[in-house]
Amino acid sequence: MPPEAGPSAFFSGCSCRALTMTATEPPTRTEKDSLGPKEVPQSAYYGVQALRAKENFPVSGLSLPPELVRAYALIKLACCEANERLGVLDAERARAIAQAAREVADGRFADQFIVDVFQAGAGTSTNMNVNEVLANRALEILGKPKGDYAYLSPNDHVNRGQSTNDTFPTALNLSSLFALGEVESALVRLVQALETKAKEFEGLPKAGRTHLQDAMPVTLGSEFQAYASTLRRVLEALPHVKEDLGEVALGGSAVGSGINTKVGFRNLSVERLSALAKVPLRAARDPFETMQSRRAASEASAWLRSAAVELTRIANDLRLLTSGPATGLDEIRLPEVQPGSSIMPGKVNPSMVECLNQVCFHVIGSDLATSLASQAGQFEINVMMPVMAFEVLFSCRLLSNFLPVFAERCVAGIRPNPQRMEHYLLSSHALATVLTPRLGYLKVAEVIKKAAASGMNPRDYLVKEGILSAQEAEEFLGLKALIAMARPVA
Repeated sequence: MPPEAGPSAFFSGCSCRALTMTATEPPTRTEKDSLGPKEVPQSAYYGVQALRAKENFPVSGLSLPPELVRAYALIKLACCEANERLGVLDAERARAIAQAAREVADGRFADQFIVDVFQAGAGTSTNMNVNEVLANRALEILGKPKGDYAYLSPNDHVNRGQSTNDTFPTALNLSSLFALGEVESALVRLVQALETKAKEFEGLPKAGRTHLQDAMPVTLGSEFQAYASTLRRVLEALPHVKEDLGEVALGGSAVGSGINTKVGFRNLSVERLSALAKVPLRAARDPFETMQSRRAASEASAWLRSAAVELTRIANDLRLLTSGPATGLDEIRLPEVQPGSSIMPGKVNPSMVECLNQVCFHVIGSDLATSLASQAGQFEINVMMPVMAFEVLFSCRLLSNFLPVFAERCVAGIRPNPQRMEHYLLSSHALATVLTPRLGYLKVAEVIKKAAASGMNPRDYLVKEGILSAQEAEEFLGLKALIAMARPVA
């Protein structure tokens, strides 16, 4: 490099002022909570309590799930409207808080929710992060400076008649309802894709397998229809889960009694929340129970686990059915979506199915974490709610993101390999089972062993030994007979 191109040449065009400038800290404002004053970035809508939580819990780097933030914003909006109607919040402040809550519910200010998903117990940090963002945005709407909590307070106005103890479990339930709706839609798409394949494959007989050993024939279509049917059964269990999630703790305040709320607040706030969220919600029939127990969220997690168990079982079958191709079953071919090896040219792996397995393993593990958190409540509150919210909502996100992709990029492109299926089917010694009513169990077992020893399939062996004529062999073990065997007996 010539001298003129070196560092001195690079800096030669810079002014001395630019070289000697020092970075200045962004302007801050002083906020005060019960622990004392603290400097908060002037541009921030969050406040002192959210900032303390961010500094205390630099755990995962994962921010609050958007479904949880949306649910919380709608809760604050519903409570604001209820408080204004009951005369405990004036119209000016209520108008500003309501506008701020609507903006947050619509996805604005997402970067202002700075609390880690792993945080102090119960979700107080989450509640205060929401309260502070709404308070400071409301102040801005009113032409007041951020942090002017003497005029509009996160605690006294945004959080009026509320506690973390009733708002967080309500947000947990409501956000779970939002997220489960996405999973439901994704699962329906996968079921439809499987049912399409079931119809396409209904005339393709193949060897059934039990204990991973040859069994009586089925059709490829019946296998795929069974996959679809089991997922439909999973879907049929979801309405009960949703119904339980619809009973919320809102209005219970600190312990369920509704302390510091005005008469009528509980029912009015839940009624408004149901209308705003467009989901059926109802006030708790036992307000103390809904403060203590996180049973509904645990049931939601269990439903996700149940779906994942069935999905991973189906994924395992698909991996076996496509195994090989030369040394495995190779009865179906999955779409080729990417090269499968950095060293073996031409190798293609069942990548989409492998990803589905991994997603399901995570969901199953998340349910264990949720179960442990659910049983960890003591007396009037369960302080492990933040991790429950993360696990349930993250599991929902994994499934709702990937299942439509799996349906489109894997299931829709599955092709059968009829020649391979026919080869295995005709080679299966289990076919001789159909002759049991005619020859008896022990005689058929003898035939199967002798056919295996001779290297012949049972059909050819039976004809060779004169046990069946060629016509009888066709009648009992021909293609039409095989298809008939694969159909359920009425």
